[in-house]
Amino acid sequence: MDNANTLDHLLKIEAEAAALVEDAQAEAERRIHEFEEKNRALFDELFRMEVEMREAFLKKEIEKAKIKYQQLLDDYKNEISRVSADEKHFASLFNEFLAVEG
Repeated sequence: MDNANTLDHLLKIEAEAAALVEDAQAEAERRIHEFEEKNRALFDELFRMEVEMREAFLKKEIEKAKIKYQQLLDDYKNEISRVSADEKHFASLFNEFLAVEG
């Protein structure tokens, strides 16, 4: 009977060890899951902040480009309005061109 008691005792210890391993695995999985959720939330927040920052920068750059384009267009319109059309001179140059080509 002594061997039977020893074997029962060893089986009981093995069952307790298996239960400890299962508990440890469950705890590890819980911690990993918690860590992943926390880091996913942090990543999402940082990503959102980065997107907002880049969108704001892009919006400013677009606004600068619009202002620059409008200024260039206004300058061009002003330059054109200051130039007087010399239709007689243009007609004579055009006629000379046609005469050379024809």
